[in-house]
Amino acid sequence: MKPVVTTTAVSARTWRKVGLRIIPLIGVAYVMSYVDRANLGYIAGPMSRDLHLDSGQLGLAAGLFFIGYVIVEVPSNLALRRFGARKWITRIMLTWGLVTGATAAVGSAGSLYAARLLLGFAEAGLAAGILLYLTYWFPRRQRSWALTGFFLMIPVSSIVGSPLAAALLEWGRHLFGIAGWRSLFLVEGAVTILIGVLIFAFLPDRPADARWLGEAEKAALEETLAAETDEQRGHGALTGLRQALTSGRVWALAAAFFAIVFGLYPLAFFLPTMIATITHGVGGAAEIGSVLLSGIPYVVAALAMLAWVRFAGRRSAVTATAVPMAVGAAGLLLATFAGNGALFIVAVCLSVAGIYTAMPQFWRIPAIGLTGTAAASGIALINSVSNLSGFVGPYFTGAIKTATGSFTFALLAIAAIMVAGLAVLLTAGRRMERLDGHLIP
Repeated sequence: MKPVVTTTAVSARTWRKVGLRIIPLIGVAYVMSYVDRANLGYIAGPMSRDLHLDSGQLGLAAGLFFIGYVIVEVPSNLALRRFGARKWITRIMLTWGLVTGATAAVGSAGSLYAARLLLGFAEAGLAAGILLYLTYWFPRRQRSWALTGFFLMIPVSSIVGSPLAAALLEWGRHLFGIAGWRSLFLVEGAVTILIGVLIFAFLPDRPADARWLGEAEKAALEETLAAETDEQRGHGALTGLRQALTSGRVWALAAAFFAIVFGLYPLAFFLPTMIATITHGVGGAAEIGSVLLSGIPYVVAALAMLAWVRFAGRRSAVTATAVPMAVGAAGLLLATFAGNGALFIVAVCLSVAGIYTAMPQFWRIPAIGLTGTAAASGIALINSVSNLSGFVGPYFTGAIKTATGSFTFALLAIAAIMVAGLAVLLTAGRRMERLDGHLIP
């Protein structure tokens, strides 16, 4: 006879074990993906000089990544559901690591554009795949802390990425015999491939595949997750591919998340340049200092995410998302009035903390009304549409900077888009949430 594990036992012991085994492993993969996306911001100065790029060209190079990413996102998530997370995430990391390493050899704007476009195709599906994978392990009541633990890796990636980039800009030529900015691509590519190997070796597809869980724990987890899926279907959750791709609720949520992420990428790519501009820093030492200073807002964001999760778990997903999203928009507005470097960094800290804190709470909302194939395709669609902002945002910001000589108008426009997205979130999110145990139509 199999031993019986109660729901309380699952909550007290098994969730902790699952969190410690799953989240750090997928989190490290996500750290590398964000370091890889933001690396152009860290090396903008020296790379632009070597390749003769202006701000608009740099923004275009940053944004081209998202074309392939958006095109392949939904098919990639369907493939993950078919082949399993372990194999598919490993495939993603190996191909993207190879492309990143090869980017060290680019010699012109055109070759950089091609490398970034290929990188988007290679990396497509990682974020959406991990978000889908988390639904295979964590039911609704556990997702606030699980998603926060996972998304905490994004500010960590910037905390790690800033000193790594600064170190390689300073010593890369001595270590590898190539320009510091080229050595950054080389190192990131090698580390990404190594993490892909670790994913293949240690990431289980489902609770039933986890060797570190007892049989009773596996059964309890599977039963809990299956029961929640059955409940969702009974309350009208979408289940099919076509339902998800044609649902107005899903597209509205995609627009809302687009607005959240729209505030993220321009800061990720241009923050060191913004800091150097407002502090009038010029030259190698000033650029390295700006890269290091750009890590400060992400430390603040990590602390804010940890503090907010205690409150968020007791509030609706929409409220837990809307409040920090509003704070993020307010920080952007404050940054436009900053007359000195210290005030600007404070404003950016406020904005980055709000944006990053909103992201994990947002992903509690789609899982309420999507399950099965609809979850795979719907999550991918939302993430895919939102990542269009990764193309539009940096290019838009760089082009405005080139045209006006200032980042002020770009920051104002980003804040306005976030406010519009907040309005969409409050409308569409409430329609997705439950009322008396049923989905709001």
